[in-house]
Amino acid sequence: MKKQLKLLAAGATLSLSSWAAHAGVTFDAVKTKGFVQCGVSTGVAGFSIADGKGGFKGLDVDLCRALAVAIFNDVNKAKIQVVSALQRFTALQSGEVDVLPRNTTLTMARDTTLGLIGVGVNYYDSQGIMVNKSLGVKSARELGGATICVQPGTTTELNLADWFRAQNITFKPVVVDTMDEIVRAFVVGRCDAFTGDKSQLAGARSTLQNPQSYDILPENFSKEPLGPMVRQGDEQWFNLVRWTMFAMLEAEEYGITSKNVDEMLKSTNPNVQRLLGVTPGMGKNLGLDDKWAYNIIKTIGNYGESFERNVGQESALKLPRGLNASYKEGGLMYGWPVR
Repeated sequence: MKKQLKLLAAGATLSLSSWAAHAGVTFDAVKTKGFVQCGVSTGVAGFSIADGKGGFKGLDVDLCRALAVAIFNDVNKAKIQVVSALQRFTALQSGEVDVLPRNTTLTMARDTTLGLIGVGVNYYDSQGIMVNKSLGVKSARELGGATICVQPGTTTELNLADWFRAQNITFKPVVVDTMDEIVRAFVVGRCDAFTGDKSQLAGARSTLQNPQSYDILPENFSKEPLGPMVRQGDEQWFNLVRWTMFAMLEAEEYGITSKNVDEMLKSTNPNVQRLLGVTPGMGKNLGLDDKWAYNIIKTIGNYGESFERNVGQESALKLPRGLNASYKEGGLMYGWPVR
């Protein structure tokens, strides 16, 4: 019996050692080079767009910066790299970027065929169509024979074709590489309408000269759970990205903001104490300092703060929280417990 137990213990130790050696590849590389490289979209208002100061801003950019703060406690250690819809997966697979916070729909095919895996959802969306009000269209069902601009290599392109086929309506796709080019094509009349995630449509509309002249039609073509992706087989990095997201969600749930986080260090709530590192131990298994979540909240804010300034009521988009509200407010956002 003793011999069997020794063999089992040795096997468990070997298994854990193998996992630990394999798990830190990306994290070790990030620490060695001194920054985290994030792939973001070519320009989607609210998610990743040039800020006019030589940098970027948006919900996805905030996630990248939160990672940099968790690892280095330095927001400037986040390096933003623009990648197109066609380039994004190759950029992550090849190691050109460390994480893809780019507004990407998480699907089964992408989790099982690319060697990549979705970490979690940071924005629940759906696909729609935008038209000029002058077209006189109130429903996508009235777009028979219309030209519709769409990005290639996206679930958006597939969803558009599927929906129109199911409705037995014909349309003419106009394939355009980037969202910026799509918007320009739409404005000059190259297409009657264009399609994308409804958050993208709202963002694009906010940049146009007369936003009130455009309608986002009511139909939802799909479910679009958007979130970051990482390479498969690197569990430590997967966990670090996942728990960075969850820390921001947990902070909102417990009312911890960038403005009151220092005061919240005095909280007697055990959940708050663990999250903010007052109770030690929660950083060790991620390879981080115990103040990792405190630093994120102090520098970036909680999820709600990020949402409101980028896509919510403090932004030009003014999107409602909807499904992206906390579960306590009727939404789907639910951070796992940091314990």
